[in-house]
Amino acid sequence: MEINVKEYLIIIKKRMWLIAICVLGVTILTALYTSSNYQPIYQASTKLIVNKTVEQDQLGKEQIDYGAIGVNLALMNTFKEIIRTPAIMDKVVQRYPDLNVSTDQLISIVYVSNLNETQVMTISARHFSHEKAVKIANAVSDVFQLEIPKIMKVDNVTILNRAKSQDYPIPINQKSNQYIILSFIVSLAGMVGLTLLLDALDDTIKTDEDVRDIFAAPTMAYIPKFKDKDKEPRTKRSYKSSKKTGETPYAKTIH
Repeated sequence: MEINVKEYLIIIKKRMWLIAICVLGVTILTALYTSSNYQPIYQASTKLIVNKTVEQDQLGKEQIDYGAIGVNLALMNTFKEIIRTPAIMDKVVQRYPDLNVSTDQLISIVYVSNLNETQVMTISARHFSHEKAVKIANAVSDVFQLEIPKIMKVDNVTILNRAKSQDYPIPINQKSNQYIILSFIVSLAGMVGLTLLLDALDDTIKTDEDVRDIFAAPTMAYIPKFKDKDKEPRTKRSYKSSKKTGETPYAKTIH
């Protein structure tokens, strides 16, 4: 089937105003919805090091215990799991009631990671309030450092740096225009498709070509479209006075 792009463009052009209004409306509604539902999330982090690799030799001098480094690396994964358990989070809730969070909430907003097989461990907290994220990260780190000797019988955790409040914190989920762009593209494609579909379903006769295709005969005459002012009754005198030579008749004959 031959596709006449020019005809499609003419059809789209006839309903361009409708397409523009619908696309603009959908895009504006999406932008309003996205803006009203956007809530920034802030993250604060502390760093801890698992490091008790120095011991004293027989002469009383400190030396690095290289075997302990491997042990500490192996403990990192255990520590990561212990931090996000009620054994630690329950203590945080009890000692810091001003945080006003439950154990389950703490478990869901606290994340633990270590950096590239090092002995450095990061405890991060995410919250809608930057100040609260800082407090939670520091509270979890303090409680973990105090509780881990009781749980694991080891005392090899040191806090390297604590989370600090920032004057202008940057949220980790910055506003994105992807939904607005996507709604514009989808609504535009939908309206163009709907326009072509409506035109394909419209079986009214509009052009001379339609008459020739359906009746296999040329158009002999046509009646111009009446305007509202043409429907007003005219007096005989006014009709005669208003009728001029060459005035457009109500019906035309095509020769």
